[in-house]
Amino acid sequence: MSRDLNRIRKELKKLLQSQPLAVLSTQEGGQPYASLVAFASSEDLTRLYFATIRSTRKFANILKDSRVAMLVDNRSNSPEDFQQATAVTATGRTEEVVSDHRKDVLSLYLAKHPYLESFVESPTCALCEIRIRTYFVVTRFQDVVEVHIAK
Repeated sequence: MSRDLNRIRKELKKLLQSQPLAVLSTQEGGQPYASLVAFASSEDLTRLYFATIRSTRKFANILKDSRVAMLVDNRSNSPEDFQQATAVTATGRTEEVVSDHRKDVLSLYLAKHPYLESFVESPTCALCEIRIRTYFVVTRFQDVVEVHIAK
């Protein structure tokens, strides 16, 4: 089983590193809200990062309820996706990165998205961190594996 988990973690890391965009889901009063975001992942898979303007609905929703889900996939929008695509939903809690650790996160984020430097360094932009609890990895349209990161 640990061998399978190691293989799944390697595949998960490969997917997270190869995909530039994800769908972030927040909520307000029980109503889901989805946003397309550029993201980066920590080397150990415990954190995902994204940037947003503080005046956005997603940021307001996060301030009210820090629980989020992020969907990352490698689909090509073809019928083969049902058998070949991988989709991962990461769940956890998010907050703005404001500590000394922000410089490291910013470097990691900009290494993946250098074209977003002026956006992310704007005083109106928040760099956010999702502390991952669980990844739900879906392959072959219906094979689901849970990878628990935090308790």
